[in-house]
Amino acid sequence: MKQLPKVIAVIGPTASGKSDFAVEYALAHNGEIISTDSRQVYEGLDIGTGKITHDEMKGVPHHMLDVYAPGEEVSVVRFRDDALPIIEDIFARGKTPIICGGTGQYLDALIYNETLPQVPPNATLRRELSHKTKEELFIMLQTSDSTRAKTIDKDNPARLIRALEIINHQNFVPKQQKPELRYTIEMYIMAPSRDVLRDRIKRRIEKRLHQGMLEEVSTLLEKKIYSEQELKRFGIEYYLIARYLRGELLEDEMKEKLFYAIYHYAKRQETWNKKYTTIPAITLTMVTVKN
Repeated sequence: MKQLPKVIAVIGPTASGKSDFAVEYALAHNGEIISTDSRQVYEGLDIGTGKITHDEMKGVPHHMLDVYAPGEEVSVVRFRDDALPIIEDIFARGKTPIICGGTGQYLDALIYNETLPQVPPNATLRRELSHKTKEELFIMLQTSDSTRAKTIDKDNPARLIRALEIINHQNFVPKQQKPELRYTIEMYIMAPSRDVLRDRIKRRIEKRLHQGMLEEVSTLLEKKIYSEQELKRFGIEYYLIARYLRGELLEDEMKEKLFYAIYHYAKRQETWNKKYTTIPAITLTMVTVKN
């Protein structure tokens, strides 16, 4: 059997230190990093998404950051089609491709040979669903596809609507295919304890606020790059900060809601990542995160 080229994957819950680990690995193994974060692909979404800074990159090339303009429609298929040639180019230059990020669907799109649904936006359906609460959307998805509901970010209406849009377009729940790896995968999973994860999330919130996350959201709204409703698609953090800026939340209340929203999202990421531990073809290393 032909040996597949090897790709490194670094995954883990948000705030677990994926980016720092990937950079150190790249420095030691002549690597370049491909981000698989569905929000960091956009220009202007920097602090709120935890996008790695130029200094933090330590000279390691990073790809799939800031590649799409605000407001562009980016599907998993589009991301895959743009990212795969970059991986092939890294191979061609004799370097090591390192996939790093927290969006499971984007990671899977790169490491698996799967046919992804080519589903165009349905403006009529989106208008209808936009009037529903995120709780109502989640119940609809649970009814239609309980498996997808277990891993989706239920606080992100855009993700919920997109999942329902795919089901509606195909008129059935997409059949789960047996995954076939595109590469030989050496995977590192960041594994903080619950206490360490909670502490890291709290520290990250304070760090981002200090870096200017409030100003970032304010600028996005003032320049009308995104409306408050559109900001929801990029995560609950942006929406909660918008509410704080509007005077609907006190600072401590905003921080508390931010913590719980991010923590619950991190737990969903861990649920998603568990599936990789059951795939014998993936060489797996759990990385203990101590602080």
